[in-house]
Amino acid sequence: MTAAALPATAITPLTAEPPASFATPPNATSTPTTITTPSATGITPPANVPLTVTVIVPAHDEEAGLPATLESLHRQTVPPVQIIVVDDGSTDRTGEVARAHGATVLRPDRRLGSKARAQNHALPHCEGDLILAVDADTVLAPDYIERVRPVFADPAVAIAAGNVQTRFTRTLWERGRSVEYLFGFHFQRPIQQGAASPMVCSGCCSAFRRDVLTASGGFPERTIVEDMDATWTWQIEGRRAVYVPGAVAWAADPETLPFLRRQVWRWMSGFFQNVRMHLRPMVLRKPMLALWVVLAVLEILLAPLWWLTPVLLTMAWHIPPAIAVTWWLASELPLLIATLLYAARKRGLPPLQVLANLPCLYPIRAVNTYYAWKAMIVELLLVPLGLATGLTTYHKGR
Repeated sequence: MTAAALPATAITPLTAEPPASFATPPNATSTPTTITTPSATGITPPANVPLTVTVIVPAHDEEAGLPATLESLHRQTVPPVQIIVVDDGSTDRTGEVARAHGATVLRPDRRLGSKARAQNHALPHCEGDLILAVDADTVLAPDYIERVRPVFADPAVAIAAGNVQTRFTRTLWERGRSVEYLFGFHFQRPIQQGAASPMVCSGCCSAFRRDVLTASGGFPERTIVEDMDATWTWQIEGRRAVYVPGAVAWAADPETLPFLRRQVWRWMSGFFQNVRMHLRPMVLRKPMLALWVVLAVLEILLAPLWWLTPVLLTMAWHIPPAIAVTWWLASELPLLIATLLYAARKRGLPPLQVLANLPCLYPIRAVNTYYAWKAMIVELLLVPLGLATGLTTYHKGR
């Protein structure tokens, strides 16, 4: 789950030698060299020994976007000791492309059909102290690992992720998502981190402590959004999740409305699956995180009223429509614009271009509102009553 905002409102390659490949399991399609590392025993190294990193890239029919992802991994200032691509039933050249870029390729005997299951397929073959899960359409800044790894010096940290931005702003939907990310990762997420309660460590670029992950049974498969499930579960257990603002990743977002609808439906369904599963223990053991979750649910509940505000102002108080819309926008634009200008300066983006994308946020919010309400009804009402089955099938958002 990549969106930084609460659910209802979220390069030129440098020359580098590919890292050495590692031991291949019986069902893999490559034959890399085996290298033993201190973490291969499953014992966490002493504090003065740098933590090693294994990267898992789950992929299904990703031959077009995968090269940029793998090249960004090879450019890391702190190189991973393994890059494992899980070719989950691809019908294109995904596996061939991954091997050509020096990655170890694992291809399950059958299509696993979910990101978490694909990552768990690779987990027994990982040797790094940390597992960095990277989506096959996500590009990392060269210092991403260098910036994320130090937070794991605190043994209480189980999961961490950086700042996610959009790779492309070509269509209305990508431009709207870019605004959503800039606001969420520069306003909401820092506040959550300041309260030591991040809502989610984005699954497109999250780092996990391997011993905690394996002791927990691997990447969670019980909900459709494994990143939020892990983030909430471990914080409830007393572990820490960390947002690292200086570590930047760029994700490819839906270009068209049909793909956006798939992605938002998955995100919203996963959010309410986690609400149903975690809210009660969260209130008792991690109340600050519960506060963010409750606020997110309230935002969803009030979203239709927010959309209807100009109509209500006109009909109930006879305010001219133009003035009603102006008041409606003025209720949030100052905060939005101030945050976007700050984010543009922080990320080196043209301020006018960022502000020009602002109108595209509202179609995104309309889609978010519809699917948030649909997911809330299905996951919190119909599923408990046995009248519906929650979303279990992972559909790609692009």
